[in-house]
This record gives sequence, structure tokens and C-alpha cells, in this order.
Amino acid sequence: MSRRDTPALAPRLDALGEAAELAAGRLPEDVVAGADAVVRAAGERQALSAEHTVVGFFGATGSGKSSLFNALTGRDLARVAATRPTTSEPLAAVWGVGRGQGLDPDAEHGDGTGEGGGAAALLDWLGVRRRHLLDEAPVLDDGRPGFLGLGRRYGADATGLILLDLPDIDSVERGNREITSRLAGHVDVLVWVVDPEKYADAVLHREFLATMGSHAAVTLVLLNQVDRLSVRDRDVVLASLRRMLSGHGLGDVRVLPVSARTGEGLEEVGRQVAAIVAQRGAAAERLGADVAARAADLAAASGEGEPAGVGPGDEQRLGRELAVAGGVPAVVRAVEGSYRLRSAKRTSWPVLRWMHSFRADPLRRLHLMPESAAPRRDRDEVARDPALHRTSLPERSGTQRAVVDGAVRTLAAAAGAGASEPWAAAIRRAGREHAEELPGAVDQAIAATDLGAGRGSWWHPVLDVLQWLALLTAVVGAGWLGVLALAGYLQFPLPPAPTVEGFPLPTLLLVGGLALGVLLALLAIPLTRWTAAARGRRARRRLEEATTDVGRRLVVDPVRAEVDRFHAFRDALARASGVPVRRGRR
Repeated sequence: MSRRDTPALAPRLDALGEAAELAAGRLPEDVVAGADAVVRAAGERQALSAEHTVVGFFGATGSGKSSLFNALTGRDLARVAATRPTTSEPLAAVWGVGRGQGLDPDAEHGDGTGEGGGAAALLDWLGVRRRHLLDEAPVLDDGRPGFLGLGRRYGADATGLILLDLPDIDSVERGNREITSRLAGHVDVLVWVVDPEKYADAVLHREFLATMGSHAAVTLVLLNQVDRLSVRDRDVVLASLRRMLSGHGLGDVRVLPVSARTGEGLEEVGRQVAAIVAQRGAAAERLGADVAARAADLAAASGEGEPAGVGPGDEQRLGRELAVAGGVPAVVRAVEGSYRLRSAKRTSWPVLRWMHSFRADPLRRLHLMPESAAPRRDRDEVARDPALHRTSLPERSGTQRAVVDGAVRTLAAAAGAGASEPWAAAIRRAGREHAEELPGAVDQAIAATDLGAGRGSWWHPVLDVLQWLALLTAVVGAGWLGVLALAGYLQFPLPPAPTVEGFPLPTLLLVGGLALGVLLALLAIPLTRWTAAARGRRARRRLEEATTDVGRRLVVDPVRAEVDRFHAFRDALARASGVPVRRGRR
């Protein structure tokens, strides 16, 4: 709150707010809400008076808290009686800074019209209606016992000090306890008043001190009514009290023996409070302690481990699983079958090619016909909206869906390994976030993949020309032989056919053409099979790349985002705690 402390506090508050935002929906709601409440309350407190330091007196029933409050102020402001509870509403005593800020030194209640973030506005925010302005400050010690020892004699200035007398922490009135619990989270300095009989009160230790281990710098413990103890008993009680405080992480807290009745120890209390007020940093220190406490709560809720993240081969494994479940093996077989069919239509014996026209293209049956074979209108529609292009692959079976679910769970579980259960669960949820979209996205990815099945091979036109030449040779030979046979039948004399090595040339042309056609057809079979297998492998690779991209977009990226969110949370938590950021991520 002071100019010296605010710059150091502001980034820690921002970091705590960032950590709480990142933890929302991942860690327990009450822990996140506690961090949000501290950030919100800190912003409100910083907007109020920086000239005032609020010191709250807390204690159990019978601790003498109100008597001590009266003894320190030098006035009977708080009601003291044998009945309990005596304090049912917070009471404020304000020193020095108060006039013109909605505080009337002669009235018990302020009008709440404070301006400029003065004492009235601060007390309004705290919900304290009963207020007294004491004008004796900064010189309060006029020699009368029981006055707060805050004066020039101690080199301190009490101007801006606000003392609060609060209801008992163990009050039978539920409303009183709620007021005390709320103000315990808002005052700048906490003064706990205990007595020799109830210094180990369970409510005090379990509900308050046990949760304030980070607030030692703004905490003071007063053992009241020490006049009732012998010197030996006093030492025993003080030692026992200090051991209990150490168990709560408050070993450095100042413990002072005092007596409201005799005035013993009040001057030392005055010196301690004066030192705190003079520094004008108690509010910032209190807020810093709140930030540290809530950061510790978030750290405890998040656990010590950290997620392993997505490994190098996890993406590819998921892509392969999606490919198998999406029907890629069937598509690969269709690519190979489509190539064999198109190759047969180009390289088989021309006279028999018409027979292949009765065979349907396997890719056409799957609505994956080659781009060049698709109608232009269909190609234009797909270009405008790829989502229109869907395959006709069989609907996924239960087994295939189980395979996909198992692959997603395996990847998410591996990525979250090492993290505490809240974050591991969040990572698993992120992996399953788009599970319903996966089948459709995989189908569209398969439909949009260029399978390269519409393109022929370089040797197709070569064999095609040779087949037609072989056919033409056989036709010429057959025609020549037919003419010779017809002429002989009609008794038309014709010159004899030329011979080669004793074989008639027409016969050689017929037999040679047919033999060449058969040879070319036999040669095309292994070439077609080898090329079809290569096309299938290339199609499989492209399809797996497409399904891997789908897995990355719908599964891996959300998982990585959640892992990155965890690391950002840890970084913010470290900044809020004021400790160096440790980079242990993979």
C-alpha cells in the first residue's frame, strides 16, 4: 500500500489473478474462489485510504480483549461486563486523520460520507459503523496509565491508526462470528488476545491461526491477564503458546505478556503498533501475506507433479488409429483396384477391353472417384465447400469406435501422466472434448485427400500403342490370309504370298500380332500389380497424414493447450509466491 511496497505487490496480485483464472474448472471451486476473493479485496483495499492502518483485536470469550482495547485507548469506548458476549458489533477508534472525511470526533457513528478514500470510506468497506475519532495523536502518552504509548517519546507517529474491537471469535451468536471471520480477512494487522486459561482454544487455533502461517509479519499475540500468574507459570504458558504458534508456521510472531488491569506490557504493545503504523506498509504486507497464502492453497490443490505432455510419436500413433478406424485400409484397396481397372482398360488386348467396362470403379463406389473422372459440377461444389464431399465408406462399427476412443484415452492419459488428478482429469477432458466430431472430420479428410488414382503411368501409352500395332499386324495377316482363301475358293489366280524362312508372310503377321498382344498383356500384369501397390502405399501415407492432421486439430492441440495452461498456471503461481520460476517441462 505504501509507494515503496505497491509496485512489488501489484505484479503478485496480477499473477494470483491469472493463476486463479487458469485454475478455474480444474481445481476445487472454494480454493479458486478464495484466490479470486483476495485479488478482488486487494483491489478494493488499494483504492481506499493509504494513510490508515487498520489494527484488529481478536480474541475468545473472556480473554479481556475489550478491556485491553479500552486500556490502550485510554477511554471506556468498549463495553465491558460479566455477561457474554459483551461485543456484538465492531468498534473503531481512529487517530489523527479523520476530520473532513466523514468522521465526527464527538459522535459514535460516522455518516459514511468520506471522500478521497479516507477513514470513513475505509470503515464503510470494512462494515464498521461504530467509530470514534481521537484527536490526541500523534502525542498520546500524557503520563496517564493505560494510554497507548505512541508518541514522540518513541519516535513514532500514530496518525492514521485505526483500532478495531471485534466480537468474540467463539461467540454464541453466529452473526458475530461471521463478522469476526470476515474482518480477519480484511484488517491490515491482526492482534490476537488470549488469556492463560483459553490460550489453547480450539476455535482460535483450528479456524484462524492454523490458516495464517504466511501472516507472521502482520500478526501480534498478546497474552492478557498475566497479573494472575506467577513468574514461573507465566514462563510455562508463554513457552507453550509459542510452541503452538510454531506448529502453525507462526514461530516468528511476537508474543507479549500484558495486563489490561495493571497496565503491564501496554507500552511495549504501543511501541510495536507504532512501528507498524509508522512504516505505512502494513496493508501491503497483509495483502502480500494473503497472496502467499492463497498461492499456497492453489499449489497444494494442484499437487507437486507435472504432466508429461504429448510425446514425439503420439501424434502419428493416433493418426494411424484414426486411419484404421476411418476405413483407410478399404480406401487403399480401392485405390489399388481402381488403378488395376484403369490399367487394364489401357493395356489389355484392345478387342477384349469392352469387357472391363462392366466393372465398376472401386473408388466410385466409395464416392472417391478420381478427380478427373468426377463431373465438373461436383468438383466445383467440393472446391467451394469441402464438407459437401463425403465418402460412402461403411458406418463405423462398435469395435472401430472403441479403437478410436481407446487411442484418444491413451494419448490423453499419457500426456497427463505425472500431474495431480485435477489437472490430469482436465487433460483427459480436453482430449475427449471433440470426440463426437472425430468420425465426420476423419471422413471429410479422407474424401478431401488427393489419392493420385486418376493419373496413369508413363508405360500405359507405350503398351497401348504396341497393343494396337499388334492388333493391326494380326488383322493385316488375317485379312491377307482371308483374301487368299477367298480367291482360291472363287478360283481367282493370285500370285503366291511372300515367305520368310519358308513361312508365309500373312501367317507370320497373324501369329506374330497375336503373340505380341498376349506377351504385352502378360507384361502388363506384374507392372500393374507393382504400380498399384506403390499407389496404395502412397495413398495410405497421404490418408494417414490427413487423419493425423485431424487428430492433431481435434485431440492433440486441445491436450497440448491444457498442458500449456498447467505450465502457465505454475508460472503465475511462482510469480504470485515471489519465488523463481522453475522450468521443468518437457
